[in-house]
Amino acid sequence: MSDIVRFTNGFLALPDGSAVKGDLYVNTTTGVIIAGQESFFSTGQRPSRVVDLDGGILAPGLIDVQINGAYGVDFSDLDLSPGGDDKYLAGLDRVAERIVETGTTSLVPTIITQKEELYAKLLRLLAPRSSKDSAHILGYHAEGPFLHPDRKGMHTTELLLTANTENPIDVFDTVYGKDGLDQDGVKMITAAPDVEGVMECVEPLTKRGVTFCIGHSDANLEQGQMAVARGANMITHLFNAMPPVHHRDPGVVGLLGETGERPYFGIIVDGLHIHPNTVRIAYGAASDRCILVTDAQWILDPSLPDGVHHWRGGFSFHKEGLRVVLDGTNTLAGSAIPFYQCVANLSQWAGITLPQALVCATYHPAQMLGGRIAEKKGRLDIGCDADLVVFGWDGSLRSTWVMGKEVYRNPEIAGGNVLRPRNQVNGKAH
Repeated sequence: MSDIVRFTNGFLALPDGSAVKGDLYVNTTTGVIIAGQESFFSTGQRPSRVVDLDGGILAPGLIDVQINGAYGVDFSDLDLSPGGDDKYLAGLDRVAERIVETGTTSLVPTIITQKEELYAKLLRLLAPRSSKDSAHILGYHAEGPFLHPDRKGMHTTELLLTANTENPIDVFDTVYGKDGLDQDGVKMITAAPDVEGVMECVEPLTKRGVTFCIGHSDANLEQGQMAVARGANMITHLFNAMPPVHHRDPGVVGLLGETGERPYFGIIVDGLHIHPNTVRIAYGAASDRCILVTDAQWILDPSLPDGVHHWRGGFSFHKEGLRVVLDGTNTLAGSAIPFYQCVANLSQWAGITLPQALVCATYHPAQMLGGRIAEKKGRLDIGCDADLVVFGWDGSLRSTWVMGKEVYRNPEIAGGNVLRPRNQVNGKAH
């Protein structure tokens, strides 16, 4: 039996935002995209399965670089009693197994501001991790604790820190743990460059492979420019937890208007964190740097009813559809939006095609993360990981594939994405 799968009768989403009619071949043993004709001539093997895309779009799998949890699992919550590490890893695996239902094939678990002594223990558990038929855990995103208190959002003021010492980088080593800052895999840190001592740490952190993200900051444009010059490469949830644009000092948001080097920016396109018109403005200003994120909380679960749900530390979330706030306040506490819906929203609100919107959830996050991620994910090139999603042109998610194997099929969508035996390649499947 051949280990080759052929996708046909559909459109391939490309990094430039176009979609071309074509076939794609993957090897389910190696989990990579292959050259179908070359494989046939070298091995004589034909595909064992053919996937009829029924006119849909085949794209790289979605990459979420800011997700706080899902399906009842809070990535920032670690049980320090015996067995706590195993419980935490089991939670990671549970999310990775379920999150493919949203089109996500890779994610960077995000840790919000915590007690200082918890960081090193949490981050060592967030090395790259892949389980069978599940999304890939790429590393970690530490959002805090070096945040500006006036832009803290839902982060706890008492846990915020500065790096106001003679050697500020020593504070980062102490908080995150030297091993955490030097371990393999994705390492993202969201911090405010206007907090004492943080600006001095941008360059040494990036030299250690950390992606420095500007966020929860009261920085003016000049401070933002300085951070970018020192290596900052991302803005965390643009417009949220930062000053609004002022015509004389556009602040961090103004970095989108730079004519030279400018960072990528994450944007939560749920219709709650920012207005659809604001989405259109941001995308129009810097479409080549736009990255979709969910900022999802553990409350992301289609089976979870609306209402009050208790969280750790005596806090509670109030869920109304996709809207999640700290109970008793109007403070947004992340989201409950499935990732594929962010893609459809961006397409609609920015007035762009679905393939153009898909670039912001695939190619751009991969390029922002760099290294092996940029080399192997976010594209449909030969040799890239066969992490794939199939979309309908209406923005619906049809199926998700990890390493060349189908791990989720939308039960509500009839037709399309039909698997056929090899002898039915030229026939119409029903």
